[in-house]
Amino acid sequence: MSNPYSNPIPPSPEARDQELGNQLRQIEKRDWWIWGYSIFVILLLSFAVVALALPAVRQGADTVFKIKMIEAVFGLVALVVIFNIYAISQEILIKRLRRQLAEKQGHSTLLRNLAMVDPLTGLYNRRFAEQRLAAEVARSERKGHPLTVLTVDLNHFKQINDTYGHPAGDQVLLEFAARLNHVIRGSDLAVRLGGDEFLVLLPECTLEQLQLVLGRLGSLEVNWQGQKIPVSFSAGWKEYEMGDRPEDLLARADQALYARKRASRETQQSAELTETKPAPLRVMVDLTCPHCQRMNSFAITQNSGAGNTSRHDVRCAHCKEAWAPLMPGPIMAGPFPK
Repeated sequence: MSNPYSNPIPPSPEARDQELGNQLRQIEKRDWWIWGYSIFVILLLSFAVVALALPAVRQGADTVFKIKMIEAVFGLVALVVIFNIYAISQEILIKRLRRQLAEKQGHSTLLRNLAMVDPLTGLYNRRFAEQRLAAEVARSERKGHPLTVLTVDLNHFKQINDTYGHPAGDQVLLEFAARLNHVIRGSDLAVRLGGDEFLVLLPECTLEQLQLVLGRLGSLEVNWQGQKIPVSFSAGWKEYEMGDRPEDLLARADQALYARKRASRETQQSAELTETKPAPLRVMVDLTCPHCQRMNSFAITQNSGAGNTSRHDVRCAHCKEAWAPLMPGPIMAGPFPK
């Protein structure tokens, strides 16, 4: 059995960034060395040109340094050739290092995207959101700028998956994420927390401005294989108050979201019960007063399905005596006694 600890642990994106930075500094040092050698050779060549142009300098070199000018020229030519060979080799090395650096940078960007970006919607994920939220909270605490945290949850998303399939659910998430990213500002941040839950960080945004964002988000219809899928959402939000921690903001925004979701569900259930509940039966009944034996008309109401009718003491319209009209059994739709 292979040892699970035998393979080295891949470096983190931060370690890769540090390594890339070190290699960049090495390339810059090599560039500076080449520039220094170039300046040195240019100075030597300038001295040679001046020496060849001025006979006095040539004669002084012959008498003082015992150096023939032809030997100095050959020496400079050899130095230039050596320098050119060195510069060419360094440029080849620098190009190879830059190519390796670009490849590593591409891998680092890919790893960062895998670690920070949701692969389905292209929005940032929870890990990046927590880092950004901590930075925004620190900035709001330091400068006093408003900060609003908005959480969004799609309604009946499981029903969409069960009815149309998971590919349709993925399409709903994709289009909702695009709409969400479109209605916010460039300084805001839209995040997919997971499943059908989203988070929006709104720096320098008050609750009044938040209502504009929710209004622009509105409702959505997703076309899926010739069918239109209506998409609605529930939202909860929390405005930053001095001393709030990032995790507190998220927790309170979630609490507000699920409180509104429960209230909306209860309201919908109540409305459905009201729609399905039959209207109460209201009938007019004529009964004889037991005191004065005169006819009285009464409005009697009974809910459908009730076992009996609620009765109240009434007064005769003629003798004003109180009595309880007796109607045995539930009130049904006629005929009624006269």
